Amino acid sequence: MSDFKIYHNPRCSKSRQTLALLEQNGLSPKIVEYLKSAPTAKELKEILNLLNLSPQDLMRKKEAEYKSSGLDNLDLSEEKQIELMIANPKVIERPIVIGNGKAAIGRPPESVLELL
Repeated sequence: MSDFKIYHNPRCSKSRQTLALLEQNGLSPKIVEYLKSAPTAKELKEILNLLNLSPQDLMRKKEAEYKSSGLDNLDLSEEKQIELMIANPKVIERPIVIGNGKAAIGRPPESVLELL
């Protein structure tokens, strides 16, 4: 099964643990280092749809970029939030795993097992 994808930050312990868990289960997911290659607006909308979350629900609100980019302005349109998330990918929650037509956030890492 190589139709799995992980939006991964190798510096994040939860992201590394999630990737290891996938590999322990025989998967070789496509690794997307989203800090180097941010998802497109279309991809981010698909992720949000699969997770059934709003943009605000997928943001790391303690990151400095959350406030400095203006994402703490709750009056922003969903389109503008997505645009700013792509411009500031550090605010996107991690890791995100997509597979079998579903998505999960690897916090805790075991939550991605529901995709198998």
